[in-house]
Amino acid sequence: IDVNECTSENPCTQTCVNTYGSFLCRCEPGYELEADGVNCSDMDECSFSEFLCQHECVNSPGSYYCICPSGYNLLDDSRSCQDINECENRNFTCTLQQTCFNIPGEYKCLDPVRCEDPYIQINENRCMCPAENPGCRDQPFTILYRVMDMVSGRSVPSDIFQMQATTRYPGAYYIFQIKSGNEGREFYMR
Repeated sequence: IDVNECTSENPCTQTCVNTYGSFLCRCEPGYELEADGVNCSDMDECSFSEFLCQHECVNSPGSYYCICPSGYNLLDDSRSCQDINECENRNFTCTLQQTCFNIPGEYKCLDPVRCEDPYIQINENRCMCPAENPGCRDQPFTILYRVMDMVSGRSVPSDIFQMQATTRYPGAYYIFQIKSGNEGREFYMR
């Protein structure tokens, strides 16, 4: 008569399967059978693939879970991270004069445009140098301020934006140049 080792002594740390004249040990999902054929040890699922989680994989007994960096939410697929738009959620500390600008993982408070003399402000992002002011002789007629979101990790080279001169003013000429922010020579114009 076969002795059921699983009921009499159960040598397995997790699941015992009786066989004729012997027994087998099985492990729960997320565990693997050790070389002794009896004990089960936790599998580190995070070591199998770097693509299990978009940001960071954390091993846990019998399983794993994904975490996102600060400023991101874990999506319903339990592996992808999505940026929290603090400006949309009204979860920011900008003053009433400042503009909230969402950036990946956080936000920035942008101060309003201030036109430097001899320019005068004609709307929230445009400064004009009046033609009758002698200090405007060799200055651009208008300066337009734009804030753009540029996502990192894009393939390069790529066009970021396009500006076009118009023939609205006869005899006008246009100078396009990168005034600041290109100290590392990441950008160029064509």
